[in-house]
Amino acid sequence: MQIKTFSILPVILAIAFGSLIPASTTFARVHHATKAAPSKKAAAAATKALPPLAAQTALAGSPPALPAKAWLLMDFDSGEVLAAANADEPLPPASLTKMMTTYIVEQALRSGKLKQTDLVSVSQNAWCRGSSTESCMYLPLNSQATVIDILRGIIIQSGNDASKAIAEHMAGSEEGFAKLMNAEAQRLGMTHTQFVNATGLPDPQHKASARDLAVLARAIIRDSVDYYPIYAEREFKYNGIKQGNRNALLYTDPTVDGLKTGHTEEAGYCLVTSSKRNDMRLITVILNTHSAQARADETRTLLGWGFSSFEKVSPIQPNTVVTRAKVSFGKEDTVTAGLGAPWMLTVPRGQQVQTAVEITPGLEAPVAKGAVVGKVVATSNGKPVGVAPLVAQAEVDRAGFLLRGWQHIAKLFGK
Repeated sequence: MQIKTFSILPVILAIAFGSLIPASTTFARVHHATKAAPSKKAAAAATKALPPLAAQTALAGSPPALPAKAWLLMDFDSGEVLAAANADEPLPPASLTKMMTTYIVEQALRSGKLKQTDLVSVSQNAWCRGSSTESCMYLPLNSQATVIDILRGIIIQSGNDASKAIAEHMAGSEEGFAKLMNAEAQRLGMTHTQFVNATGLPDPQHKASARDLAVLARAIIRDSVDYYPIYAEREFKYNGIKQGNRNALLYTDPTVDGLKTGHTEEAGYCLVTSSKRNDMRLITVILNTHSAQARADETRTLLGWGFSSFEKVSPIQPNTVVTRAKVSFGKEDTVTAGLGAPWMLTVPRGQQVQTAVEITPGLEAPVAKGAVVGKVVATSNGKPVGVAPLVAQAEVDRAGFLLRGWQHIAKLFGK
């Protein structure tokens, strides 16, 4: 089979001159950048632009309105949605679907169910026939590829063939793999999602919401530490074919390190992105906008608003004595309590945070050092913004028989 070789160079040139990066997950071909006037296709795409969709929820003032069917901004650390519009409507996710495919592969690698060097066979069903109507890793028919190459082929090249091959390898069929995807979605709390396939190719039953996709992105960043750097890789070469990552922000914003693009006629242009600046990481979701340029621009706008509108604060420092918790039937009557780990909250810039302590009622010895003895609730403008556990900073042994007897009597008389 004759296979054409593609180069990342046109993509880099396209970015350098402010042109569009071909970001459709339904096309594997890379178009050369030119200085000509906008094409008829670009002009037609612009006419399809949706009216700006205003935020339906926002934790800070002046959120942007974005021309998409749904959009969302999430704080990675807390999972708090900072701003969103149409966050829970199930929409076609196109190749954003592949985030679940790769997440399942990554967790199988973590658990030892898969090894990076395991070989995955390419069936007739998985094989891409070189069509320009879908994105491919271009795995040869009846060949084998390692799991780690398959993972890169899905993340960077958005290979439908790679997605189908690993689905068949892990579950016997793509239908069987979809069951794994839905089970994992349920475990993660993705309540407005239904997967039918491993690729995101159109199906009336195949849907996901912006909120659910942000939850999935957060899980990948949190649980796939060893493999998450792949989402920032700009190109991957396999079978002599080099393809560039379609996430334009990877080339223009050094704080962006993932995650996935998607496009079909039905889904429009979609993008899930993560960006970390200083100690704050934000996740964005853009669903069904009108062009590859638009999804990149809207993401930049959303990230810019998020990082300028919010800040990280630490209401209480670790290793600080927050309170003394009363303990019954111990050699000591109280135990010092504080935070067991650093506590950072994302709040609107300049907004004050208040804290209140709640001790677990009926605390009795023995109490181990590090045991949870209560919680601290943080509020801002009267609204809860975070909760952190209070832990014992020392151990309290159980009192002897005579002392416990005296304490029982004292307790009985309210002393």
